[in-house]
Amino acid sequence: MTAASDSMALARRALAHLRNKTTDQAPGTMQQPIGAYSDPERHAREVDRIFRHLPLALALSVELPAAKSYRAMTVMDVPVILTRGEDGVARAFINACRHRGAQLCRAGSGTAQRFVCPYHAWQYDIQGKLTGIYGSATFGDVSAQTHSLTELSCAEHCGLIWVMLTPGESFDVRTWLGDFVTQLDTLNLERWFLYDQREIPGPGWKIAWDGYLEAYHHNTVHVNTVGRFTIGNLSLHDTYGPHQRIVFGRRTLRELMDLPEEQWEPEKHIRRIHLGFPGLAISGVLGDHCLVSQVFPGPTPDTSITRQSVLAAREPVTPEEKLATESFSAVVLNAVRDEDYVIGAGVQAGLKSGGNKSFTFGRNEPAVQHFHKTVASFMQRAVGVP
Repeated sequence: MTAASDSMALARRALAHLRNKTTDQAPGTMQQPIGAYSDPERHAREVDRIFRHLPLALALSVELPAAKSYRAMTVMDVPVILTRGEDGVARAFINACRHRGAQLCRAGSGTAQRFVCPYHAWQYDIQGKLTGIYGSATFGDVSAQTHSLTELSCAEHCGLIWVMLTPGESFDVRTWLGDFVTQLDTLNLERWFLYDQREIPGPGWKIAWDGYLEAYHHNTVHVNTVGRFTIGNLSLHDTYGPHQRIVFGRRTLRELMDLPEEQWEPEKHIRRIHLGFPGLAISGVLGDHCLVSQVFPGPTPDTSITRQSVLAAREPVTPEEKLATESFSAVVLNAVRDEDYVIGAGVQAGLKSGGNKSFTFGRNEPAVQHFHKTVASFMQRAVGVP
């Protein structure tokens, strides 16, 4: 199916729901025990199995724009350096000197010819190879074969840099993504301009993530932000293994009712959300803008960190372009930090109250159901089985 025919098919599906006041649905409702959100032991097991033994989209390709660029970050207590070598290849390493474990560089990004350990001045090139030892004549025999940086399995695909956080484990990115590749490829993420990034503290990982998976709350929580543009409680749902795509109808969708299909411009009337398991959301919300969200669990069941990347189709230059991009950035920040996560904090606060023994996911929340079933599925599989 071509991109154009896919857009038309999605618009037809969404318009049919609008006419009939319906939405895509799961076969039935689903119960989820409160412990799935609050139990510390369960939280630790799930974080280890899912976030440390499955590929994660840690960065956008545009974050490593040229050879010798790097980005350092800590992901759930794992210090990571992402680099783009002189050969153009993206790589990932543990941000720890092989001598005594000092971090080579602070969190952030830039360009570098080499990394020099601040403790004893061991040196590594941008591709992780040990290239120099201070006082080597007196230190003893050490080689690059045994003491280069610890590399993590890494693959660049669909404008994203995928990494396995556990050293020694590998993955095939095409196997991991499966048919989801065809969806991500349409986004051309490597061509966007990175306008802004920020980290947002939030409630527990699953409480935060549930909000990305449905439009049922848009008319109440987001009445002054994204809810101004989308139709509440109307969504399309498609799955690609553990990954998902949901499509919302924009408020303008009803304009198609009176137009022959040959006059449709379907992309103006639908909004796609691409959801990579376990915590990647890519959303085009307004015009030539895109929001990439990476949701990571915190150290406890009631904490998480969301990394928002605001993208524009091109670098804003004119006053009008700058205003449009800044407005988009402000809207998505407000919607997540001041609306979704405020509600989520209230949910989190009530978990131990005894008011609920379980949560109920409705038939109109199929993506929420699919996510929780996918978590359960991976918890039953051996490590290394995608």
